Amino acid sequence: MLEVKNLKKNFGDFVAVKGVSFTVGEGEVLGFLGPNGAGKSTTMRMITGFLPPTSGTAVIDGHDITTDPIAAKACLGYLPEAAPSYRAMTVREYLAFIADVRGLKDIAKSVADVIVKAKLEKVAGQTIETLSKGYRQRTAFAAAIIHDPKVLIMDEPTDGLDPNQKFTVREMIKDMAAQGKAIIISTHILEEVDAVCTKVVVIADGEKKFDGTPAELKSQDPGGRLDVVFRNMTKGEAK
Repeated sequence: MLEVKNLKKNFGDFVAVKGVSFTVGEGEVLGFLGPNGAGKSTTMRMITGFLPPTSGTAVIDGHDITTDPIAAKACLGYLPEAAPSYRAMTVREYLAFIADVRGLKDIAKSVADVIVKAKLEKVAGQTIETLSKGYRQRTAFAAAIIHDPKVLIMDEPTDGLDPNQKFTVREMIKDMAAQGKAIIISTHILEEVDAVCTKVVVIADGEKKFDGTPAELKSQDPGGRLDVVFRNMTKGEAK
C-alpha cells in the first residue's frame, strides 16, 4: 500500500534524512518515532509530496510520488501538525470547501458522512475559531479523510489534547485501520504506540534505528519499558 524507498534529503551541506526505507500494508498503523530534529517531519513531507527528496521516492498504492504526484496524492490523506484551516468558516462549510477542492461529486453526502466518522455532529454548525483544540483537530482529521484515501499520514495527531480527546482520536485511527487503510502516525507519546500501532519505525539523526512491532521494540528491555528502549536507541542523537 505504501513503500518508502531510500529517501534522502539534503539542505545544503546538512543531511537531514539519510536513506530511510520502510513499508506500511493494508490495515497497518505504523508509529513513526524519534527525538526532536530526527528527520520525522521531513520524511513525512517527502512522502506526501510537500517536499522534494534529494533522492529516493515513496510509492502510494502503486503511484510514485515523484513521477506521478497527482495520482499518488489522490490516494493520500495528510494531517500535518497544526493543520491550517479557514477559522471563519463553520465546520460544515470548511469540509464542503475541501470536498469541492478534491473534486468529489456528491459534496453534501461526503460532508455528512465524514462528520459522522469524525464525531463532529454537535459542532458542525459552529465556526472553527470557536472550537476547542480537540474539535479543531477532529475537523482537520475529517478534511484529511473526506475523499476516503487508502493511505493516511498524521503528524502528532494527539499532541496537546486532553485525555478524552486523545482517546477519541485514537479510536478514529483504529476505525480507519479496520477499514483497510495504511496509516502512519508520527508521535512522541510512547503510550500511543501501545494504544494504536501495529508496527514501529524509530529514526534518529536522519537514520532508521529500528523497524518492527511494538512487542519486538519492548523486548529489547528486560522490563518491556518502551521509554527505556527509546532513550537507549536514540541516546546522543538529535537533541
